[in-house]
Amino acid sequence: MTPTPSSARAPSPDDVRRILAGVSDPELHVSIVELGMVDDVRVGDDGTVLVRVALTTAGCPLRTQIKTDVESKVRGLPGVTDVQVEYGEMTAEQKTKAMERARWNARESAEPTEVPASARVLAVASGKGGVGKSTVTVNLAVALAARGLTVGVLDADIWGFSVPRMLGVEGRLGGAEGKIDPNTRPVPNRLDADGPAGLLKVVSMGFLVDDEQSALMWRGLILTRAVEQFLHDVRWGELDYLLIDMPPGTGDIQMGLARMLPQTELLVVTTPALAAQKVAARVADMAHRSFLKVMGVVENMSAFVTPDGQSYALFGEGGGQTLAAEVGAPLVAQVPLEPAVAAGGDAGDPVTLRAPDGPASLAFEALADRVATELLPPVEMSSCTARIFELASRAGS
Repeated sequence: MTPTPSSARAPSPDDVRRILAGVSDPELHVSIVELGMVDDVRVGDDGTVLVRVALTTAGCPLRTQIKTDVESKVRGLPGVTDVQVEYGEMTAEQKTKAMERARWNARESAEPTEVPASARVLAVASGKGGVGKSTVTVNLAVALAARGLTVGVLDADIWGFSVPRMLGVEGRLGGAEGKIDPNTRPVPNRLDADGPAGLLKVVSMGFLVDDEQSALMWRGLILTRAVEQFLHDVRWGELDYLLIDMPPGTGDIQMGLARMLPQTELLVVTTPALAAQKVAARVADMAHRSFLKVMGVVENMSAFVTPDGQSYALFGEGGGQTLAAEVGAPLVAQVPLEPAVAAGGDAGDPVTLRAPDGPASLAFEALADRVATELLPPVEMSSCTARIFELASRAGS
């Protein structure tokens, strides 16, 4: 299910540096570009990209993590055929500048949002409504949490919020000391019955209005500010993942997210229908223009599955694969149309919990496994910049 190679022109070194701004040092919580860790970027005519990364120490245990993140981000640029990462070591001057930046962060608490830098941020987007974007968000979140992970779910579809109902989470958002506490729902650990349970942390406009029928007549700028407040003022705490259920289309919220969380990657949802595939391509184009990586394409409602296992392609075939090839991203899942999906969403009992052995649930489980092990694995925290951060924190006190 790998798309055909892109025929787009090779990116410029500046394009590469812009997308690398979304790669943060997991301990210093600062972009590797801003820290001066990107020593050199070279782009060949054939689309081969060489990135030289200067590490704080030559034997940095996080070098593999950084290499994986750099390769993943750069491969998301159109026209890239291969990525090579070389390592160097920071000079004394570079280390001093990095320490100054870390000290400034420690003194000013300058992290732009309450989302931890180690959290993997995945925005689930679509070109139009009705393709099952929220269904994918909710069930992927549950499937990831069922691995014993802590998963934030931000319902950024301010007009058409549906996440609270679909997850069966109720109650007003509380908080203290100027911060909002998300509502939570535990999820049993399926990988290890004796291991820690997973946890969903959920924020939605649905927790702030009277009911799901309440109309919100807000315009783009106000909507963007609402999402910004959810990122700045929600006490997210520790997170392995933050999944953001985006509003359909390519408006102010999408552009604002690229500015506030440049480490975000996009999961584009479409259906097999040609019309849905065409409008979804606009979302991928917006991501590329905003230097966000398109992690993959999900084809939802790929076929109708009857209770006896018969499959019928009610909405056609091939839309997901065509879109994936067009935007240069892999087709990461094909989720069948199954009655249990809609029933679970209406009952606040997602299909991944309601019917774990059904075809749709198995597709979501496979998607979660691929995300967690291949496409966007959780950050493995180990120390290579802790010493410099400790020195910086002392200097700032």
